[in-house]
Amino acid sequence: MSPGWTAFSRPRTLLWAAMAAYAAAFASLSVLRHDAFETGRFDLGNMVQPIWSTAHGHFLQVTNLHGQQVSRLAAHADPILVVFAPLWWLWPSPKLLLTTQAILVALGALPLYWLARKHLTSERAALGFGLAYLLYPATEWMTLNEFHPVALACPLLLFAIWYLDENRLLPFAVFGLLAALTKEEVPAVIAGLGVWYALSRRRWLAGAAIALAGIAASAVDVQVVIRHFNHGSQSSFYDRYEAVGGSAVGIVRKAFTDPGRLLSVAFDHRGTHYLLDLLLPIGALALLTPLLLIALLPELALNLLSSVDAQRSIHFHYTAGEIPILFAAAVLGVRRLGRRADLAAAAAVAAALVGNYLLGPIPVWRFLPGGQTLQAKAAHVSAHDKIALRALKLIPPHAPVTATNALGAHLSERLRIFSFPYLRDADWVAVDERKPSIGDHNSPKKGLTRIKRLRRDPRFRLVLEQDGVLIFRRR
Repeated sequence: MSPGWTAFSRPRTLLWAAMAAYAAAFASLSVLRHDAFETGRFDLGNMVQPIWSTAHGHFLQVTNLHGQQVSRLAAHADPILVVFAPLWWLWPSPKLLLTTQAILVALGALPLYWLARKHLTSERAALGFGLAYLLYPATEWMTLNEFHPVALACPLLLFAIWYLDENRLLPFAVFGLLAALTKEEVPAVIAGLGVWYALSRRRWLAGAAIALAGIAASAVDVQVVIRHFNHGSQSSFYDRYEAVGGSAVGIVRKAFTDPGRLLSVAFDHRGTHYLLDLLLPIGALALLTPLLLIALLPELALNLLSSVDAQRSIHFHYTAGEIPILFAAAVLGVRRLGRRADLAAAAAVAAALVGNYLLGPIPVWRFLPGGQTLQAKAAHVSAHDKIALRALKLIPPHAPVTATNALGAHLSERLRIFSFPYLRDADWVAVDERKPSIGDHNSPKKGLTRIKRLRRDPRFRLVLEQDGVLIFRRR
């Protein structure tokens, strides 16, 4: 065997090759989905607008569903979006966010590899867990779920776990802080890591400090930051928890007064399947380290108790804080198996492969008998999509515009963008009769009815109509 082939076959080199392939494939697929108008004003455009606004001197400003200019922080405490503003000057495109997300998620395999190599004393086992992470269905769905800053918490938490395991508290604090800036509940996950660190390492003071800092940060995000930018009101997302208390305090109260209600909501059919979809594609190895799973509880509680089905599905970004804990717990649990670590790592890869075939989005499965995935179809840029892209070029870059959801993702690089059927302050309107709704907010039937009304609206003139794509301009 030649020296060059030997170097390439080393586990570390294979891991870097796998990460590069993942980043390239999922960045390309995410961009294709965007070109195929499979992204939306909610949520990709809702991330593009505050970044564009910040880059142009309007700190994290967005246009809400009611046409008001508000701060992004009124919805979620994810100020890490500010980091993308300087990058926007270099690459002013939503594709910047999609590509960056794919690259950073892929890099999460690196600290996991380090952690496994340290505790399992096997580079092959470490490679196995790195590959399992990249093949894990929830990792891939999260990467393809448009762009969400909380998705960046996944690799950042993996780096934080590595440095905490190494007792290197300063770099842990850096990565923990960055992760905490991605969404308001992520500091609660870090608090769980502090509890694990205190109990597993007997580092009581440091662990308690981490736990208290995490709890305090989440509380400040929810009770101070979001309330401040939401004009004193609590987050509108509490509506998702009306059945179990309607607020953080209400949920805690319900846990004492009616715990059966919480259990029945959390572990119904959909909730149970959600847990299985998280655990089985990693061979349920995370259960071998139950102490670390304490850090999983905040995110699991938020997702399992929510009335929104998307939160109890691996197809969305809500798994971002769960994936790092599950994989770190799996690695530390396999350490107990001693010499069988390589076998356990191979089992993790096999479980991830099977899980990927049954649950994952990888388009390559379409080449197998009967295979054709939703993502493969979504990544096809049709003639209709090309027509829509040309039509949107008629709209001036900074003009206030109203758009249906799919078109809105391509028009959010401006200070004011409204969601159809809001018309009041818009100078331009872009609608697609093939995709008339705006996601969860209108039914397609209602959307088509409103488009018919717009055709008769004397305030607007139809300037283009082609293949169901309509562009109107205010008279």
